Amino acid sequence: MKHREGTFRGFGALELYYQSWHPDGMEKPRALLPIVHGAGEHSGRYGNVVSWFVPRGYAVYAFDLRGHGRSPGPRGYITDWSEFREDVRLFLEFVRLQEADGAPLFLLGHSMGGLIVLEYTLHYPQGLNGVIASAPVLARVGLSPLLMALARILSGLWPRLTLNTGLDATLLSRDRAVVEAYIKDPLVHSLGTPRLGTELTRAFEWTQAHAAQMQVPCLIVHGSEDRLVPPEGSRLFYERMTLADKELRVYPGYYHELFNDVGKEQVLADVEAWVERHLPR
Repeated sequence: MKHREGTFRGFGALELYYQSWHPDGMEKPRALLPIVHGAGEHSGRYGNVVSWFVPRGYAVYAFDLRGHGRSPGPRGYITDWSEFREDVRLFLEFVRLQEADGAPLFLLGHSMGGLIVLEYTLHYPQGLNGVIASAPVLARVGLSPLLMALARILSGLWPRLTLNTGLDATLLSRDRAVVEAYIKDPLVHSLGTPRLGTELTRAFEWTQAHAAQMQVPCLIVHGSEDRLVPPEGSRLFYERMTLADKELRVYPGYYHELFNDVGKEQVLADVEAWVERHLPR
């Protein structure tokens, strides 16, 4: 397996960190699998996806969102949701330039990254063979109406106010080793701002309202016991999509991070099978 890392120029010329993994001995990968991670984490937490797909002939790319991991920017803050969307657009352009062979491309995102890839795909469906959303944020994530109202007020008055979100890491996975690694990871943070909260809400409301406009084959995977991002939002989005090529898989007993949970092999195998069915023949 060949690993590369470096930077690419995101929206506003911000230099964002990326990584890629390629199979040994293959001039052309069977497909490209760019990953968009969730809030507070980073591109290095998808080793199980890399270990599964790269030996099977896929090239995996991932980058650290602005304000995350090794990328610059205030932690837990964006000015506008379009920054995330445009960073993804420029990242995919960068990936295509690295490959320059027309390989099929499947965009994968987890949690907030799941929302990012769905919202992105609704704006820019061209050039995608499929989109995969793992536990996407498509509904309110357990915050009280009072707190959300306060966030809306502060988003205008004090948008960069940095607060600890108080995320309970034990809800990420049933695998204790995953939880402990997350807690000890120096690149992980649990910071948020009022502006990120209001932009996140605005983004999932827009995405839900435009679900019927989805044009790209779509797979959504979610854990039934996800208490960080309940699966009801995924079910609603799935129901609202009108395209025929859509699939929702809810895994009984699974927590938030399906690719890091007990039984991850089943999820990874299902995602692989779905991608295989959508490879050009």
